Amino acid sequence: MGSALPGSSASGHSAGRAVHTTAKLCSDVPSAPGETISVTFVDKDGLEHNVPAPIGKNLLEVAHDNEVDLEGACEGSLACSTCHVIVENEEYYKKLPEPCEDELDMLDLAFGLSETSRLGCQVIAARELDGIRVRIPAASRNFYVDGHKPKPH
Repeated sequence: MGSALPGSSASGHSAGRAVHTTAKLCSDVPSAPGETISVTFVDKDGLEHNVPAPIGKNLLEVAHDNEVDLEGACEGSLACSTCHVIVENEEYYKKLPEPCEDELDMLDLAFGLSETSRLGCQVIAARELDGIRVRIPAASRNFYVDGHKPKPH
């Protein structure tokens, strides 16, 4: 899994990608202003939150925009695993770009890792993901400050 994505370096830096405030992305997904897909987050208590996700936005941002309790201690800078989500349907998981080395390194630290685990900051809403369901694990490994939940800028 040491190969880089097209247009990116082995460290996961992508040339010409869309710039977000603090998000570091391993892959590009074009945005489509005004177009959304449906995303369902299953929270730690098993409650479902079906929310619209603007195409081109990552699931961490979508969760925060819709008050879904997905942590994201590093604010999407690929420096933690607190936005770890588990894609419930393998068919949707297969539609995602391969994780880059930086994401794989952070996933190694995630609580409750599964075969379909990804970081929410790296899952970008795209048309082919309409209807995706992701489960938020019961716990996370937050090395920042216990209980700290940063708010997006």
